Amino acid sequence: MPYVHRNAQGEIESLHRSPTLDAVEYLPQTADEVQRFLGREDNADAYQRLDADTVRVLEDLLEVLMAKGLLRITDLPAAAQAKFFARKELRERNTAPAPFAASGFVDIIDDSAFAGLGRPELPK
Repeated sequence: MPYVHRNAQGEIESLHRSPTLDAVEYLPQTADEVQRFLGREDNADAYQRLDADTVRVLEDLLEVLMAKGLLRITDLPAAAQAKFFARKELRERNTAPAPFAASGFVDIIDDSAFAGLGRPELPK
């Protein structure tokens, strides 16, 4: 299985256990076309997205544990450390920098009174 019957556009229309007059082409069950016809490809994509999301949750969990001092990066095996740092670096490179925001320092300290500092005093 499966022998496939195709429509005029060449798309799989039906699957059969044995060859028929309309279904003589054999495809392995693992073929992408067969998996799409059975509606299984979308599940694979969903699992991949879920796996990626789960990895991100684990990265965040590691960050929190390290920030609280409950875990040191050196507690992890060397291979895990390398993967953690590689993903972290890649994520930081692909994250857009935050827009520049003024510190508000000028609002706190008015430095206009210091304009004369650093100038040599002229003799009278």
